Amino acid sequence: MEKKIVDARGLACPLPVVNAKKAAEELHIGDVLTVLVDNEIAVQNLQKFAKQKGFSATGEKKAEKEFEVTINVVSDAAVQTVAEEAEEEIVCAVDTRKNGMVIVLSANVMGTGDEKLGTNLMKAFVFAVTKQDQLPETIVCYNTGAYLTCEGADTLEDLKALEAEGVNILTCGTCLDFYGIKDKLAVGTVTNMYEIVEVMEKAKNIVRP
Repeated sequence: MEKKIVDARGLACPLPVVNAKKAAEELHIGDVLTVLVDNEIAVQNLQKFAKQKGFSATGEKKAEKEFEVTINVVSDAAVQTVAEEAEEEIVCAVDTRKNGMVIVLSANVMGTGDEKLGTNLMKAFVFAVTKQDQLPETIVCYNTGAYLTCEGADTLEDLKALEAEGVNILTCGTCLDFYGIKDKLAVGTVTNMYEIVEVMEKAKNIVRP
């Protein structure tokens, strides 16, 4: 029997569950996974995740803002795959993501006219997004917008901060290939036109700067 500990204290939702999911994929029947978190909502999310995956789980409060969730692997089948639906149904303690809002960045500048001004405006726009009370669910980058998620971009740190808050950052793979910067991608994941269409079709609100 293997015992594994994941310290998820201080991590924003949904990272405690994401980290638990990764750890659970390496376990086998009879193994025990202990996840340390600092809020009750994270405990509930982990217990919900465990139940959906066929594990058993218990939560215990150790001290103020110190909780321990013990997940027992009760079947090998439960660790074969961890469905994405589990993550989609997680309810965060303070869910700052506006359900269904998608921001589309189709260029690395904002507006038309002076390129330097447009670059500064785009940097300011992405920074302003990080300061909103409600964050987008997804940010899609294509055409020259692909540069925004690559090494050296002025927007990179703000996009990383958004990703850490649970925002999905998607960059068009065809665009990365076209501009020869696929190996420079530094935040988010590569996507394709099918997924871009799917994301935009399902969006309740699309914002285009």
